[in-house]
Amino acid sequence: MRFEHAIEIGATPARVWEIYSDVERWHEWTDSITSVELLDGPLRVGARARVRQPKLPVAVWSVTEYDEGRSFTWVSGAPGLRTTGTHLVEPSGDGARATARLDQEGLFGGLVGRLSKGLTERYLAMEAAGLKARSEA
Repeated sequence: MRFEHAIEIGATPARVWEIYSDVERWHEWTDSITSVELLDGPLRVGARARVRQPKLPVAVWSVTEYDEGRSFTWVSGAPGLRTTGTHLVEPSGDGARATARLDQEGLFGGLVGRLSKGLTERYLAMEAAGLKARSEA
């Protein structure tokens, strides 16, 4: 099951990336995140992060792809469930377009996706709005 939210931002892609890739400060600009703690140093392939969100269990995410200035993907798993989060920044007109994508796969992926659809869509929208506000400030 896939969820995706994109937003146009009136700031340079470099500015948006600076904020988006500073995951330990996400709680400052979105209420969908309580805290993010990098466990293995800076954000890069192989790094892990402990993410706390309201109404969700604490999850450890492992970075599987990292393209400096453009995107990163991280994965979290539980028995029967694999969740992949992709965060992308692209040039768009005079600003940038930020896209967040969440894929839920595995034996329970569809079920979890359907049960959490409303919350997931709200959180993606909150994160996009917060990223936009912080980047344009």
